[in-house]
Amino acid sequence: MELGVKTKDEKRVHPNSLARDCSLQFLYQCEVEKLFHFSEGHFSFFVNSFDVSLEVVGLMRKFISGVFDALPQLNETIEQHSRNWSLVRMPTTDRCVLRVATYELLHTDAPTKVVINEAIELAKKYGTADSGSFVNAVLDKVSRHSLPVEGAKQQDLAANSL
Repeated sequence: MELGVKTKDEKRVHPNSLARDCSLQFLYQCEVEKLFHFSEGHFSFFVNSFDVSLEVVGLMRKFISGVFDALPQLNETIEQHSRNWSLVRMPTTDRCVLRVATYELLHTDAPTKVVINEAIELAKKYGTADSGSFVNAVLDKVSRHSLPVEGAKQQDLAANSL
């Protein structure tokens, strides 16, 4: 089965959801290998090993390269909003989930609630028993303190794309 096309109960999963999941897995692998920049070779090996669909590959590339391009900003934003937790103290999975979600919140027009809910689900799926609530708390603060209101966010992104 192609990675991310259908779940075990055969429901179609949205490509953005699959891209988030695969991006998290790739970024986790990069953390373990101490790779903190986008590597085309590592990326190609990953997507070929898991037979990721072309639609998902494009979205993954956007998320992963975006995370690496904005890494200092993302790290600073996450640390500002994670009470008493530095990035190095966080479980690697939580750190990766937060980076992907914070990138999406700050740099894409994805709906805030969707990004946060999917990040929580990924944290629960791959993290510790406390990961879902921790990710929820941090992203809630990021969304309340680092983002304009939803409509203004979309207008700002549209203006920047001109």
